[in-house]
Amino acid sequence: MAHSMPAPPVVADADLDAWCRRWLGSGVDQTLFTVTHLSAVVGVRLKDDREVVVKVRPAAPRLAVCTAVQQALWHAGFPCPRPLLGPVPFGGYAAHAEVLAPGGEVLPVDGDAAERYAALLADLVRLAPRPQVAGVLAPHPPWTAWDHGYGGVWPPPDDRDADLNAQPDSAWLDDVARRVQRRLHALPAGPTVIGHGDFYAENLRWRDGQPWAVHDWDSLISAPEAVIVGLAAAVWPIGVVQRPATVAESAAFVEAYQQASGHSWSAEQVQASWAAGLWVDAFDAKKLALDGTVWLTPEQAEQRLALAGA
Repeated sequence: MAHSMPAPPVVADADLDAWCRRWLGSGVDQTLFTVTHLSAVVGVRLKDDREVVVKVRPAAPRLAVCTAVQQALWHAGFPCPRPLLGPVPFGGYAAHAEVLAPGGEVLPVDGDAAERYAALLADLVRLAPRPQVAGVLAPHPPWTAWDHGYGGVWPPPDDRDADLNAQPDSAWLDDVARRVQRRLHALPAGPTVIGHGDFYAENLRWRDGQPWAVHDWDSLISAPEAVIVGLAAAVWPIGVVQRPATVAESAAFVEAYQQASGHSWSAEQVQASWAAGLWVDAFDAKKLALDGTVWLTPEQAEQRLALAGA
């Protein structure tokens, strides 16, 4: 059965103006940009000259925890937009507002990029509150949710009405995902930390080679550190390149993260990172197969399964 997705929010100018007057104390002077995907993201200049971003999306308890973690990271000096409030009601949805952090560039993924990206993630994990303090971030976004509670191999996808468990043409990916799940269940979990579940080039901005702003704070998750790092290691170049990370790029990221965090991992932690990375690759491949796009080959999957000890 297909998963029924909520429709993306439609944000009318009058509703946004009323919301800003109520919650931010000033109406809208100018709309700077609008981006709509799963949520509606609107950049505005208010009549009091502040420039803010309002994000409207389906309500979920985890969003309040995401905003609180972002607030804590901003106070700790981590490069992220400053949250102003939220989530609070917006029609039948929830909305939050943050200070606009304009500009910055996407950093190329050559040279020492793996070290820079990994060090930024290590800073985030180090500065974030502990999960026990922050609150519950579950349910996690499906591309990170290898341990989801739905029936079948795959959770409902985030951006389309489709049952990934009923797609026989890409059944080989179901086997890959089962092997990943078995491997991650078998590995010692280790303490959970909070990290960014969508840590890839398109969500990060840099200025003069230095981190400027990390975006998309709805994608926070709590998981063992190796799982968070493995997810990022599989996707970090996307946005500069339109493909998953190569095995070499993933390996460089995992190694650089250990250097940046000052911890040397056990063989099992490294295997967990490879397994987690293969989950997101396989999930993306399963979705993109619906469009006839090849995102992962069986040979690439087998190479990563071997590195995961699966």
